[in-house]
Amino acid sequence: MQKVKLLIIIFIFPLLGIGCVCQDQKTPVDYVNAYIGNISHLLVPTYPTVHLPNSMLRVYAQRLDYTGDRLNGLPLFLIGHRGGFAFNLSPYQGDASGLKPVVAYEYDQEVVKPYYYSVLLDSLNARVKYAPSHQSAVYEIDFNNHADSYLILNSKEGNLKVAGNTISGDQPIGKEDKAYIYLETEVAPVSSGILSEQGMDQKVSGGSCVVLKFPKEVRVMKIRYGISFISSEQARKNLYREIEGYNVDSVAQIGRNIWNEKLNKISVQSHDEDQKTVFYTSIYRVCERPVCISEDGYYYSGFDKKVHNDNGVPFYTDDWFWDTFRAAHPLRVIMDPAVEQDMLSSYIRMAEERDNYWMPTFPVVTGDNHSMNSNHGVATFVDAYNKGLRNFNLSKAYEACKTAITEKTLIPWSDAKAGVLDEFYLKNGYFPSLVPGEQETVEEVNSFERRQPVAVTLGTVYDEWCLSQIAKALDKKEDYQYFLHRSLNYKKIFNPATKFFHPKDSRGNFIEPFDYRYSWGVGFRDAYDENNGWIYRWDLLHNIADLVSMIGGNQSFIDELERMYYTPLGQNRVHFYSQNADHTGNVGQFSMANEPCLHIPYLYNYAGAPWRTQKRVRRLLEQWFRNDVMGVPGDEDGGGLSAFVAFSSLGFYPITPGLPMYVIGSPVFERSVIKLDNGKTFEIVCKNYAPQNKYIQSATLNGKVWNKSWFSHEELEKGGKLELIMGEYPNKSWASLPESIPPSFEMVENRDSL
Repeated sequence: MQKVKLLIIIFIFPLLGIGCVCQDQKTPVDYVNAYIGNISHLLVPTYPTVHLPNSMLRVYAQRLDYTGDRLNGLPLFLIGHRGGFAFNLSPYQGDASGLKPVVAYEYDQEVVKPYYYSVLLDSLNARVKYAPSHQSAVYEIDFNNHADSYLILNSKEGNLKVAGNTISGDQPIGKEDKAYIYLETEVAPVSSGILSEQGMDQKVSGGSCVVLKFPKEVRVMKIRYGISFISSEQARKNLYREIEGYNVDSVAQIGRNIWNEKLNKISVQSHDEDQKTVFYTSIYRVCERPVCISEDGYYYSGFDKKVHNDNGVPFYTDDWFWDTFRAAHPLRVIMDPAVEQDMLSSYIRMAEERDNYWMPTFPVVTGDNHSMNSNHGVATFVDAYNKGLRNFNLSKAYEACKTAITEKTLIPWSDAKAGVLDEFYLKNGYFPSLVPGEQETVEEVNSFERRQPVAVTLGTVYDEWCLSQIAKALDKKEDYQYFLHRSLNYKKIFNPATKFFHPKDSRGNFIEPFDYRYSWGVGFRDAYDENNGWIYRWDLLHNIADLVSMIGGNQSFIDELERMYYTPLGQNRVHFYSQNADHTGNVGQFSMANEPCLHIPYLYNYAGAPWRTQKRVRRLLEQWFRNDVMGVPGDEDGGGLSAFVAFSSLGFYPITPGLPMYVIGSPVFERSVIKLDNGKTFEIVCKNYAPQNKYIQSATLNGKVWNKSWFSHEELEKGGKLELIMGEYPNKSWASLPESIPPSFEMVENRDSL
């Protein structure tokens, strides 16, 4: 008998990854800790999301926050990264008079895995188990009380219908958009009806909130459902295509295998279990978005409100380019180039499905959200193309990006056509700032988001550089020269007296007086955006060599970077963060919490001091990204910050999307292996490895002495080994020569010289 029990334990624990798993049995998905960052430093936390990689169906427990002691029903379908839930499921036992549209539960013993969820609803005395597929999922609710059981499905303002053991219907998620559900129970209910303020009406079979009643002898309630953006019938098809029965464990096992296949694309070796947890959790976060919404070869487009044939190319949406172009998309180019190309093709379709043929800025299920500033979709295309991806239409992408940048207004959070401010930018090369006290006269400017003139100028000159690089690839010589020249307009707002990028009024005058720490407005939006002048001082992604020169050369550049880290906030934190709650994760004026900051620790390489990058990146990872509930310093933004962690842990970073190269940092792992889609592997090995040995003493790439603080994407794609000899003290001469510095603006054409 003891032998049988042991076999059961051995079988179940590896199946769900729950319980005590020995270290040598752990697979990559076992290291994912969905609770990391669930308590925010100030703004939006991460969520313990249960989902398969880039899948349409995502859920997390509905509670006030991480410390909330009530679950508000059970989740069925999360719409968008922060878009709320379309449907809510509430099991209930007791008298019918206690039925509510959403039941609040006390809970305990919660287990969250990317592919599995379980919880004890102790106020109901019931155990819940859950496992998702891509567009369907299964619940199992084990009641311990002997009483009438009910199942409540709430769609808020939607319309649901009951037929036997099935519920189908919809929920509005926008002005013209809907989410659909098809749900069925293993055991047929004894009665059903709608729930209103008057109670359960068994004479009506449809409404926004429906109830199924089950007999007392039903101790285990099994539920499966499918979701759709097309129709309830399609939701039913999605369910039947993916899940045959009601077995949570078998669905969880499939999901576990899918996650391990994804995460196994990068294997790491370390004795530090926390480092592995932070790393694999970061990749899990990057895999949350964008999501594939193709359903049996069709998809609903929020851009023209129609259903389209995907013609064999899956359609993706729910992506925020301002957050993801810097590192999340470049990481996917390495890990999943086929998926990245499908995503890029999706963005072209979005442009084709809207009236103006503009590349979206923040594509979501309901269309383009037009959030933040700039049009960084162009960066994802040029970066992918220059790294060898070809399975998308570059010419169409160029036209969509060009029209978005030249025909749509540059005003943040607006989808208006270009107007007077854009005409000014076109003529003068910078976005004008208001003088303090001057009233806004342009109707399109959002009263809260403001003009963000420096952020808009720097973001747009980078976008124009990206356009120039695509024009060059398409042999559009005039466009190439035109946009390349315009990409130098950052000089127009560089203040030579202070050596900061500085807002300038419409008469060409720098705004004075001006404090780069506090000026000005909520979120610094009257000058910058979510970050102060100290951060935007370095936001010149495409021509860092020129930035080094403008600030005064290598030593001045290094000194000013260091000054940023030791310049204090200068205010009580309450006052500082009340002005800008995004500027968290501080080390002096530096903020680790927001995407425009991600490349800054790597800038030392461009001034011949890569040892300072090695020191700074490792310290920032240790300070701000940890295996605990506050282990993310700011808004994670669906992969924005997590991709920085993943790259930096491996020891390199894509500092300029569009230039096919990576800047070297300091790996946290003794050995990392990237499995490439071409069948080759790229290996990063640290010799003389120890946690304190963060400094590179020397390096070889495929056996060749490597005295550069960067390597090309082509070198990575060839496969091979980057071998780093590490030490406790910095080697200040390694990769410090002018020829060792990473390229800016253009890369050499002769690849043999890399």
